[in-house]
Amino acid sequence: MYHKQIIVIMTDSQRKDMVGCYGNKAMKTPNLDNLAEIGMRFNKAYTTQPVCGPARSAIFTGTYPHTNGSWGNGMALGDNVKTIGQRLRDNGFETAYIGKWHLDGGDYFGLGRCPDGWNSEYWYDMRCYLEELTEEDRVWSRKPQIMEQRKITEEFTYSHRCSDRAIDFLSKNKDEDFLLVVSYDEPHDPYVCPEPYSSMYRDYEFPKNINLWDNLEDKPEHHRAWAGDNLYSDKDSLKIKQQYFFGCNSYVDYEIGRVLNTIYESTPDALIIYTSDHGDMLNSHSLTGKGAAMYEEITNIPFIVRWPGITPEGFVCHSPVSHIDITPTILEAAGLSVAKLLEGKSLKSTLCDPAVKTNDAVFMEFSRYEVDHDGFGGFQPVRAIFDGRYKLVINLLTSDELYDIEKDPSEMKNIIKDAEYGDVLDKLHDMLLAWMNNTRDPFRGYYWEQRPWKKDASSATWSYTGMTRQRENEEYEPKQLDYSTGLEITEAVRRK
Repeated sequence: MYHKQIIVIMTDSQRKDMVGCYGNKAMKTPNLDNLAEIGMRFNKAYTTQPVCGPARSAIFTGTYPHTNGSWGNGMALGDNVKTIGQRLRDNGFETAYIGKWHLDGGDYFGLGRCPDGWNSEYWYDMRCYLEELTEEDRVWSRKPQIMEQRKITEEFTYSHRCSDRAIDFLSKNKDEDFLLVVSYDEPHDPYVCPEPYSSMYRDYEFPKNINLWDNLEDKPEHHRAWAGDNLYSDKDSLKIKQQYFFGCNSYVDYEIGRVLNTIYESTPDALIIYTSDHGDMLNSHSLTGKGAAMYEEITNIPFIVRWPGITPEGFVCHSPVSHIDITPTILEAAGLSVAKLLEGKSLKSTLCDPAVKTNDAVFMEFSRYEVDHDGFGGFQPVRAIFDGRYKLVINLLTSDELYDIEKDPSEMKNIIKDAEYGDVLDKLHDMLLAWMNNTRDPFRGYYWEQRPWKKDASSATWSYTGMTRQRENEEYEPKQLDYSTGLEITEAVRRK
């Protein structure tokens, strides 16, 4: 009997060029490289928001962070938002989520409580892991110095314990319809990993991109505030040496390999989706970490899909795709309809035939990094669109950006004021505004249209477009009512 079996494997802060098959062969990721050889690798896959929690919110709900309420770390999903776990569980699937969640409104580690839609026997967020450790080991688990002062075993690490649970789930559910998510925190800091990984990159220098020397003169003001003194540092003498980060990157590939080998043996026909939530700037544009920018280093993420009988082996797809498309893809793979309120598209047609383009463009956003922290720039509303070549970024509180990624893959030249690209700019801007309206972006309004470079912007009006746009949830709640009649809505989008 054929079973519908779906596995999502994800990492945290893993740049695309930290996976060997994407070109940097110094990065030792043999298991992900092999997955790309027997699956399909996407070269233009994008996160919806380059921050841990919001990125996950889109992956596991099929709605953008601005829609589901988790638009900053530490902000829980809305009560009426349903996850892919709930949707598949309610249709007879076994569902297990193992690893970092970051969507319960708790701190970085989570609440240690299994949310609705997932099997509590396998639930294992980072709070669960810490509660297995002594107080002393809890502290040590957050310090990379542990690798210099005591021998670290695989069994000590969070990723290994996640892999163990995933392998157990696969062995016990190989004859069932299921959705399994394995969400590693690695290679995110504190970069704790055993030998040989902890010393594997001791002498390695990550290659420097030309955009390390970007002076940010034509970039948004908040980028310069973010860069701070780093903007004036000596880039010529800078060496990007992140021994433990890169070591943990290869270590998590090893742990992923343990899970993949079990999949190949026990559920060989399963759909496998691998990705990472976002990347890391690593000093590109004088920036570190991730946050309120849409540069390729943190938005263009690794994305590999293997679906035996569907995806051609070893093919590289150059069409734009987004994390927002994962939930619709899973639903179609599960034989279920794609709910009307979901904001992405199923990638099945592209997976079957890479010549088929699912998206004309993909969209990205930023609102806040972390609700608990005053730093990270605070509230920085950003909306962006990428059509496969051009990227438009609207930074509401500062200035805007336009890049030709084909000519300028390092995003050194902001061409927002270049008249040659006026038609491109207007087209992308119109598409971006329409997306904000169509997805009921709570931050939408006339101010996104009235930009300094926009010559034909509409006059500011309090009613903006004059439209009402209500939610169309047909599965989990009563149909919404029309304010003017008290009856069920007949048109969700209508003149106010």
